[in-house]
Amino acid sequence: MWIVKLGGSLLGSPELNEWLEVLAHHGDGKVVIVPGGGLLADAVRESQRMSGCSDLVAHKMAVMAMDQFGVLMSGLNSELVTASNELEIAERGWQHRAIVWLPSEMVLADETIPTNWQVTSDSLAAWLASKLNAEHLILVKSERLDLDQISLERLTKEGFVDEHFGDYIVGKTFNTWVLGKQDHNIFHDKLSEEILTETGLPVMCSWN
Repeated sequence: MWIVKLGGSLLGSPELNEWLEVLAHHGDGKVVIVPGGGLLADAVRESQRMSGCSDLVAHKMAVMAMDQFGVLMSGLNSELVTASNELEIAERGWQHRAIVWLPSEMVLADETIPTNWQVTSDSLAAWLASKLNAEHLILVKSERLDLDQISLERLTKEGFVDEHFGDYIVGKTFNTWVLGKQDHNIFHDKLSEEILTETGLPVMCSWN
């Protein structure tokens, strides 16, 4: 199982449709797409600022914003299907479909997840990767650094992920990678671990 988080920054870009096409075509029940929040989450931030609602309320709204982006993704590609819980994910997998995760049902049921803005869709993607015993977690960002590898420390300090991200990847069995939005091209013919290893930017779980 591969968990592929598509950042909200891809919304409105041609690369979003390209990624959805690649993942829908080659997913074969083995890919779960995690939607970011993007401008939908930004609207929640603004709503909180204007209303003064609590972080808990804003957290619930932000997770639902991810649901909305997920629904949007499935509407952009008819081959994609949505799933809200582990049973639905398994069923869609048996059907050999590419899956878009709608996170609110699972995330809001887990009281161990911090209910503030310090936990973003990146951490929730890692949380899901652990829940599903995934092999790979891939974060698709608007840009990627031209490096052979990147440490968790640098990834966090330079703001590529939230400060809790390490809590969800350190000590886990899945591998974590960063790809840029243009990297959909590498999977044009197939999704393979060999291609991912050759091209992806691996995240090393080190804090120096």
